Amino acid sequence: MTVDRIVHLVAGLMVLFSIALAHFSNPTWIWLAVFVGANLAQSGVTGFCPLAFMLKKSGVKEGSCCS
Repeated sequence: MTVDRIVHLVAGLMVLFSIALAHFSNPTWIWLAVFVGANLAQSGVTGFCPLAFMLKKSGVKEGSCCS
C-alpha cells in the first residue's frame, strides 16, 4: 500500500469509528470525527499531513491512490 491509500483508509476508519462510538457510547466521541475532518482540511490547504509524514519516515512507498 502507498502513503496516500493508508492516509485515506485511516481517516475513513477513524470517522466511522467515532460515529459508531458517538452513537453507541457517548455523543462527545463525535469530536474525534471533527478533529479528523479538520486535519484533512488543513492538509489539503497546507500540503502537510502528520500521518503521511510519519509513514514516509517509516519507509512506506509514496504513490497516488487515484491514478
